[in-house]
Amino acid sequence: MRLGLIGCSNIGSALAKAVDDRIISAELAVIYDKVAEKAMKLKQNLLNVKPKIAASFEEFLEVPMDLAVEAASQDAVREYIPKLLEKGVSVAIMSVGVLLDYSLFDNIKKYAEKSGAKIYIPSGAIGGIDAIKAASLIGIDQIELTVRKNPRSLIGAKVKDKLETLKEPKLIYEGFGEEAVKLFPANVNVVATLTLASKRSVRVKIIADPKVDKNVHEFHVKGKFGEMTMKFVNTPSPENPKTSYIAIFSLIRLLKDITNSIKIG
Repeated sequence: MRLGLIGCSNIGSALAKAVDDRIISAELAVIYDKVAEKAMKLKQNLLNVKPKIAASFEEFLEVPMDLAVEAASQDAVREYIPKLLEKGVSVAIMSVGVLLDYSLFDNIKKYAEKSGAKIYIPSGAIGGIDAIKAASLIGIDQIELTVRKNPRSLIGAKVKDKLETLKEPKLIYEGFGEEAVKLFPANVNVVATLTLASKRSVRVKIIADPKVDKNVHEFHVKGKFGEMTMKFVNTPSPENPKTSYIAIFSLIRLLKDITNSIKIG
């Protein structure tokens, strides 16, 4: 399988290293980042694979590939994913929060259905997605998510609170997922994953807590199937505390599943 990579920062670099270390059986054909220096640095750090560096997205699009991985931003999803799907290139999306813009979601679904390309969404910082998808077939009545993070993991969020000065835990957001992903575009992709899996709007609480050093996600689901509660306490990525370490490996695991002949779960 020939891979293309959009975004050469934390997540993109981890993916490229997994290919370089032959953890993923694929060819990294091309990489692209709007900041060209990031792509150049990433390529220099690879030992076994030497992907082409695309100088523009148009050049990226010209390179033959089977799957393009977005590891950049919500804006990258809006700008690039429809064009890739239209061309028939399957995609894996990390900035999944943007898909709660349902007009965009419907649009990219149409491109995928027309071209036959696939859209893959990693599970991210949480698990239990298989159970939630199964429960959605029976009927989910309610789903609630509480996110607790250190303020340094929330820097850049569109909130009024001065997060860097907090001394005690504080509820900084309570509402629904569709709004949360706009206010916290780099922090709560799990909201979108839960929404898409459950087919229900998710009630969200976000707590900035200077006393924790982990990213905590706890959700409760109720429906005709019964109830389920799951809690995940994740180590932040050393390179970017906004991202849970496990979220990066959920992408790597997804690509291993795509390339492997045997899939478990």
